[in-house]
Amino acid sequence: MVASEAHDRPIDLELPKADLRAVTLSGLDAWEPSLPKPSLRVVRGDARETGLGDNSADLVVTSPPYWQKRDYGHADQIGQEATPEAYVATMMEALTEWKRVLRPTGSVFLNVGDTYFKRSLVGIPGRLEAAAVDAGWLVRNRIIWTKDGGMPEPARNRLANRHEYVLHLTPKLSYYYDLVGYSEHMGNGANPGDVWHINPERNMGAHLAPFPRELVRRAILLGCPPQVCTKCSMPRARLIERTAELDASRPQAKRAMELARQHGLTADHIRAIQATGVSDVGKATRFQNGTGRNSAEVQRLAKEAKVALGGYFREFTFAKRETVGWSDCGHNAPARGVVLDPFMGTGTTLKQAVAMGFDAVGVDLAPHLSTEPEPS
Repeated sequence: MVASEAHDRPIDLELPKADLRAVTLSGLDAWEPSLPKPSLRVVRGDARETGLGDNSADLVVTSPPYWQKRDYGHADQIGQEATPEAYVATMMEALTEWKRVLRPTGSVFLNVGDTYFKRSLVGIPGRLEAAAVDAGWLVRNRIIWTKDGGMPEPARNRLANRHEYVLHLTPKLSYYYDLVGYSEHMGNGANPGDVWHINPERNMGAHLAPFPRELVRRAILLGCPPQVCTKCSMPRARLIERTAELDASRPQAKRAMELARQHGLTADHIRAIQATGVSDVGKATRFQNGTGRNSAEVQRLAKEAKVALGGYFREFTFAKRETVGWSDCGHNAPARGVVLDPFMGTGTTLKQAVAMGFDAVGVDLAPHLSTEPEPS
């Protein structure tokens, strides 16, 4: 492999241990004026040898060339390897490089599809997953990206392919993840699930595999912190507390709230339910509400609540959550979260990241940003 040419071109457009201090809900907005506007940086280089610094990105969102799909005519290109095994080995070189570039709390959202070869699918996504696990990566999700349409299928003895994979890979279990914020944006439940229905966007450019901005948006919402400390690399994370509020549109939840009012259950009763969980044995060793109540008191309150609520007891374990602040390491040295696309193509990932208020870095052997207007 030829060494990367790291010609940078700026364009305008396990958690670390620390004592955390909660800041107000407006904390991120309060820090915003001290930050430069979101930046977009392009590097001419190889995804396997980016030339970027260690611990310099928070999230990788990318879609590499699929195996044997398109010849880009570059001597160092990925995707034209002779065998699936060689392609996977090349991609593992890239993942090793991304692990170096990622901060300790970083992760990867990798969009990859399969390929028919000698009239059979060769199982590229599964091969990549297995190789990644063998190399020490954690496969946290196999997201299924579905779509209504796609490329025409000439075969008459198999179904048209209308899905691809988005693999969420992490080097460590202690990675940044904002499921609450993502769920609020999606508006369809506490955990919207691992099937993403996103239709391809209209694309009039030369790029044959347009990468939907919505797919990028979802990955960033889940996996990239809005701000990171430049001194300790700790991401500012959402601080969540459970409320006593249930979804009144669900009959079971509505009945649980009626029974709680009828029997005069207090906020301490509700916290005891949530601290104990659905098991009679209970999980809590300390009442986590700031009062310092001990386990015996938690159990007493939980038992009283169970008598009052009966089978509706568990409903309060699914109470709504609310953001009460953001974590703060105390260094007062924030920077924007950084999104990296090591196969930047026409720059869809980068432009979406900047539009969302993040810094973006793209790497490509032959970088070019689309001059076509963004689809509305």
